[in-house]
Amino acid sequence: MTLDPPSTASTSSRRGTATAATRVLGVLTIVMIGWLGVFGLLLSPADRDQGDAVRIMYVHVPSVWLAYLAFIVTALASAVHLFGKSHSMQADRVAGASAEIGVVFMAVTLVTGMLWGRITWGVYWQWDARLTTTALLFISYIGYLAVRGLEGSRSQRARRSAIVGLLAVLEVPLVHWSVRLWRSLHQEATVLGTDLDVSLDGLMLFSLFIGVVAFTLLFLWLLLHRSRVLTMIDLSAETGLDAALAQRRAEGGVTA
Repeated sequence: MTLDPPSTASTSSRRGTATAATRVLGVLTIVMIGWLGVFGLLLSPADRDQGDAVRIMYVHVPSVWLAYLAFIVTALASAVHLFGKSHSMQADRVAGASAEIGVVFMAVTLVTGMLWGRITWGVYWQWDARLTTTALLFISYIGYLAVRGLEGSRSQRARRSAIVGLLAVLEVPLVHWSVRLWRSLHQEATVLGTDLDVSLDGLMLFSLFIGVVAFTLLFLWLLLHRSRVLTMIDLSAETGLDAALAQRRAEGGVTA
């Protein structure tokens, strides 16, 4: 009895959505996250007032930066889909993938912020301007993802979600400047404040920079993989799973 060779579909399925470029990007992300751990936990000094609790900053600040970035990418991709001549469905997939990533890291922002608040304010939550607007932003993008799952044709759902994506991003500057617009317990921006003054020790600032770079690379890696998964889902719905896997393999230059 002879065994048939593995099918093209199963081979591609095992390889997933990775390409040589995403593998390199993944390695760089892991290296930068490792460096963040070394600098953030071991080399950077404790804060004079907050002590070691300040190390939460190296996750909290990059997380909110990544969430802002993800929501802006969602808005840009939504605009490309809505106003572009071709109404690109790939732009819609990028918008959806970016929003999903943004929601995850906005949740990380809220959790780390609550932990930091417990240490500095003595409570996990205050109905503070920054905290409240951040929670509303989080809820808005959960709503965006819900709109993407509503009944309707693929183009109808894409058009509806693009409109919501363009409206929801208007909350991002509101959240960022909330500490200036209203009285707030939350400190003003340490690095991107209105006076552009950086009030951080040099090694702390460098550790924060590593965190921002690491999380940005992580965002790009996740965005590439998730948008490709969404492409395969759409293709499988239209042409069948085998054709979707074959096209994905061709895009990545993978041979069986």
